Amino acid sequence: MRPDGSADPIYILAPVGRDGPVIAAMLRDAGIAAEVIREFADPEVRLEDGAGLVVASEAFERFDPAPLHAFLAAQPPWSDFPIVFLRTRGQMVTPQTQTFIEGLGNVTILERPLHPISLVSAGRSAVRARRRQREAEALLAERLRINDALRHSEEQVRALADQLERRVQERTAELAAANRQLLAEMAERERMEATMLRMQRLEAVGQLTAGVAHDFNNLLTVILGNLTRLEREAAPADRRRFEMMRAAAERGAMLTAQLLAFSRRQKLEPKAVNLNDAIQSLRDLLQTTLGAAFHLSTRLEAAAWPAMVDPTQIEMVILNLAINARDAMEAGGEICVQTGNAVVTRPRIRPEEPEPGEYVVLSVRDGGCGMDEDTLGRVFEPFFTTKEVGRGSGLGLSQVLGFAKQSGGGVQIETQVGAGTTVKVYLPRAAAHPTSAGPSLVVDGLGASVKGGTILLVDDDEAVRETTASTLESLGFKVIEAGSGGSALEILDSRRKIDLLLLDFAMPGMNGADVARAAQSRRPNLPILFVTGYADLTAMTHIAEHQVIRKPFEERELARRVAGALGGPEDAEELGA
Repeated sequence: MRPDGSADPIYILAPVGRDGPVIAAMLRDAGIAAEVIREFADPEVRLEDGAGLVVASEAFERFDPAPLHAFLAAQPPWSDFPIVFLRTRGQMVTPQTQTFIEGLGNVTILERPLHPISLVSAGRSAVRARRRQREAEALLAERLRINDALRHSEEQVRALADQLERRVQERTAELAAANRQLLAEMAERERMEATMLRMQRLEAVGQLTAGVAHDFNNLLTVILGNLTRLEREAAPADRRRFEMMRAAAERGAMLTAQLLAFSRRQKLEPKAVNLNDAIQSLRDLLQTTLGAAFHLSTRLEAAAWPAMVDPTQIEMVILNLAINARDAMEAGGEICVQTGNAVVTRPRIRPEEPEPGEYVVLSVRDGGCGMDEDTLGRVFEPFFTTKEVGRGSGLGLSQVLGFAKQSGGGVQIETQVGAGTTVKVYLPRAAAHPTSAGPSLVVDGLGASVKGGTILLVDDDEAVRETTASTLESLGFKVIEAGSGGSALEILDSRRKIDLLLLDFAMPGMNGADVARAAQSRRPNLPILFVTGYADLTAMTHIAEHQVIRKPFEERELARRVAGALGGPEDAEELGA
């Protein structure tokens, strides 16, 4: 406290731009006295009268720090002058600057850009520290006065000195505790910021991959559709080439399916599934896939709860995890698949972990090379892989995470370099009696003959529309094409005979669901099928799985679905006969 009754200020030396005035304003807004100084040896300033010093790294480059070091070296025993050192994040610390920092003593380092909370917290800590040092000074002065007054009573002086020493130690311990608490708060804030960045990165990548999968599926639909027609006309010598082209296109379709799984844009049909039964039914396939060098063991919880998941997708997840475990062990070994129940009570720490709730846990453990912290931080990114070129696409764990999150669960990974990895997939517990599926947009067919029926085909992509129409015509249907929802409704308003409406779901303007609702108001008994490579899941929740044809589709699948919607035999061979 100054003689005029004002509080000891925190001095600020930040010579670049308006840093000094801005920092002073932030401190004053928080009720902390602050003054901007011109240099370390400012003739108008006595550092010993201040509560602390906020100094930017640039000050050491522009001014001679010798006066500051001299002041710190000459401090009385009770004084430990607080200093807050500001450095720019990512700035290289020169040996000279490092030497200066080490000589500052009681220093707190903050990185710019500054968060007001961090600066104010450091400022208040400095003020408290200096105030307690002043108290220690007063106590020391009091001890000297008592020593002079009681110089003839040595025992009394010693007792008072001991008491004063204890009080000083208590104050020092309080200062140390405050510093530790500040460091802990800074570490926690950094951890939360890192978690938020990972969540934002995963969400951004998911949105990107969904859009890519949509366009890619349209391209593959055109490729596979025209490839089927070319195969029929190809000479026997060329069929091997067409088989290679089809295999490549089908591999592309598998990649887009994995992308949609990661981005959580695939349409799932969750049912109550016994994971133990699913694993047992896959055991032979898993062992064959792993090879003779690997031993597959299972530890299945007899009282495992049923899981609410898509049965087909969970089989792909189990296979993906087993293959990843195999690739992590070059020389063979044991791979253990395990089930169990878990009740999660604590909030998630990493974005891929499950929220609190009841889960059935699928675990796959290997004794492979394990992962370091950097690899673990990127393991769910699509196309990231540590495998050799040609051994993996980097989408396996991405697909597992997307499926788990879309199902309402999460993933945890326990790993240690050189000691193996355990991947735990948390799947939501199913109710004892799963609810039935919701109402469907598709109603019973007209009972017309399958062959010779008229199909209204709606797709905004001209190449996809032309390829699909050609395939339908080769199957014996008449096709009316429309490039938008509005054009389709105009055709429906006419008196033309239409036996089936075949809709692309993701279209500009009116999407497939909008067109389907408008079509049913015009022709209530008209069967409807949706064709999609990607769709908004919230818009498709009321559409049953058998109504959806996924791009890219083969002629056989298209024929089967159309026949089923028209009430005919769902046999592609019979339809194409």
